[in-house]
Amino acid sequence: MKMQAVLVILVFSGLISVKTTLAAQHVIGGSQGWEQSVDFDSWSSDQSFKVGDQIVFKYSGLHSVVELGSETAYKSCDLGTSVNSLSSGNDVVKLSKTGTRYFACGTVGHCEQGMKIKVNVVSSDSKSASSPGSGSDSGSGSGSSSGHGFRASVGYIFVVGSLAIGLFWAY
Repeated sequence: MKMQAVLVILVFSGLISVKTTLAAQHVIGGSQGWEQSVDFDSWSSDQSFKVGDQIVFKYSGLHSVVELGSETAYKSCDLGTSVNSLSSGNDVVKLSKTGTRYFACGTVGHCEQGMKIKVNVVSSDSKSASSPGSGSDSGSGSGSSSGHGFRASVGYIFVVGSLAIGLFWAY
C-alpha cells in the first residue's frame, strides 16, 4: 500500500511538471530588450505567445511600461487610458487568457516613435500559434526560451521516468 501511494505522488508530480514546462518566457525585444532601437512589430511577428507564458520587459531607467486597454489607445498612443503601469526595469507579465494585449513606453514621445507592442495570446493547446495578423510560429525568435516541443519532451521524460521508478519500487 505504501508503494502505491509513492507511485501516485510521483505520477501527479510528473504531470504537474509537464504543465509548467509548457510555459515560455519571452523577453520583449530579445537581447536588446525594451529599447527604442528595436522594431517591435518585426520582433513580435516571430514570436508565439500562449496562455501561461510570461513576457518580460527589461529596460533602463529611461523607460517604463504602460499597458493600454484598447487597440484605439494603442494606435493613438493614448497613455491616459492605461490599465497598468510598470517601472522596475525587469517587469514580468503573465499571459493568463487569450486575446490581444497592448503595451507602450510611458516616457513622453517614445510610443509615438514606435516603442509599443501588441501581444496576441492564443490558447496553450493551440496546434498553430498563429492567429490572423499575429505572425508565424517559427519557434526560433530571439528572446524566447527554448521551444515548447523540447520542454514538453523533458516533461514527458520526467513522467515516464517517475512511473518506471515507482513501478520498480513497488516490486
